[in-house]
Amino acid sequence: MVLNFLKKILPPEVDTFYSLFEEGAEICHETSELFHKIAAHSINEEKSREIRHLKTRSNTVAKKTLSLISATFVTPLERENIQEVACLLNKITKKIVKASLGIEVYRLEAHTENMQKQAAALLQATSELKYNVSLLRNISATKEIANVYNKMKEIESRGDEILFEAMDDIFSGKYDALTVIKLRELHKNIENALNSCLDVSDLVLNIALKNG
Repeated sequence: MVLNFLKKILPPEVDTFYSLFEEGAEICHETSELFHKIAAHSINEEKSREIRHLKTRSNTVAKKTLSLISATFVTPLERENIQEVACLLNKITKKIVKASLGIEVYRLEAHTENMQKQAAALLQATSELKYNVSLLRNISATKEIANVYNKMKEIESRGDEILFEAMDDIFSGKYDALTVIKLRELHKNIENALNSCLDVSDLVLNIALKNG
């Protein structure tokens, strides 16, 4: 109720915060879509440029958000929450970018089935993330926010299962030591991105419960 009242009295420019959140979530999803293609096929020079560009866009959005916090007298959400959302969205993109470029740097010629499963789970998570972040504009929709959180928990749980399967495969003995290190790093980066998607959803739910 408090946030709904504030929306009526806050200056129009505070809407920019929500727009920046949504842009950050969209970049997460675009990066996830590109990683999904890379995991299914390969990374080339064009995809490498595109993935680096997405990282730059994400950094720019995060910096704009943090600068706007300092320049705005009254914010639509607590400053700490705004910072957390912005930084988590940027973190998700960075982890996906790191995994994508890792495939290039590590010169992996074959992408495992578990990596493709993980990429699919991440794509689903970032799709939910976009909707989740958009609900910050209507923070009183607690039931819907809770539903999205539960969906995200299911996706993250499935991600844990895929990671376990991946680790079991990696340490099965069919890969050489160097490939084990490479694959483990890539899977961990994607798992971290999935975990951060859940962290955002958890944060949005906490904001809703506190202010809705």
